[in-house]
Amino acid sequence: MSALLLDGKALAARIQAELTHEVRSLQERFPRPPGLAVLWVGDNPASAAYVGNKNRSGAGVGIDISKGQHLPATLSEAELLAIVDELNADASVDGILVQLPLPEQIDSNRILDRIDPDKDVDGLHPTNLGRLVRGEPGLRSCTPAGVMRLLAEAGIDLAGKTAVVLGRSILVGKPVALMLLEKNATVIMAHSRTRDLAALTRSADVVVAAVGKPGLVDGAMIKPGAVVIDVGINRITDAAGKSRLVGDVDFASVREVASAITPVPGGVGPMTVTMLLANTVQSYRRRVGS
Repeated sequence: MSALLLDGKALAARIQAELTHEVRSLQERFPRPPGLAVLWVGDNPASAAYVGNKNRSGAGVGIDISKGQHLPATLSEAELLAIVDELNADASVDGILVQLPLPEQIDSNRILDRIDPDKDVDGLHPTNLGRLVRGEPGLRSCTPAGVMRLLAEAGIDLAGKTAVVLGRSILVGKPVALMLLEKNATVIMAHSRTRDLAALTRSADVVVAAVGKPGLVDGAMIKPGAVVIDVGINRITDAAGKSRLVGDVDFASVREVASAITPVPGGVGPMTVTMLLANTVQSYRRRVGS
């Protein structure tokens, strides 16, 4: 058996095309486009790539990205808080995203907590996480929301299924577990202190791997016919000195056992940026009264 490939790149392109059409339609009724401000502090090369991708994608669907800023690594926490305050008060900005990690002199939680929850398009503010816990409408964390959209588009019914989530971060593990619960899955969370991880994963109908360990999950750990979502993005260097991106799942062996699987790259990654854009448009609609 060779698993169905859950193509996040293709789905992301389709959703972005739909967002482009929606933004154009809204522009006929409202005087300004959606506004997204991405704040990047320092010169982390990975952050540069992520911010560039977000800005290009945002501009591509018609979102105004002009309020974003690239700030020096020496920036103080007080200065960054002041910038966030300005963006909170700016009526032309619907979404604010602070690219992580931040320099060591800045407390990330203090910055994230300062963002207006209704402009928190990364879905990381305590208010939005609380709304998720309570099952209330709100801006959802982008990567977990992308995972759920992939599952929905593939027609995978989660009700009554056993889902094992590997990883308990606030970015992916915890919110995706809550989203799976919303869909009536029975959710088990595993982490670095979990005993006999393989026994857990072999019991699962759905496995979501988000721990940042290349090839952690192999085919022997998967129940035949299970759905496997690989959130990991790890850069490795082979014997020839060439680097490449791999996930937390050993794709070749798992694909022969699972019924559906996401590739790395091209699976969850493109969906993360797309859900950020969807959150920005959602915030815009709310703010202009659409």
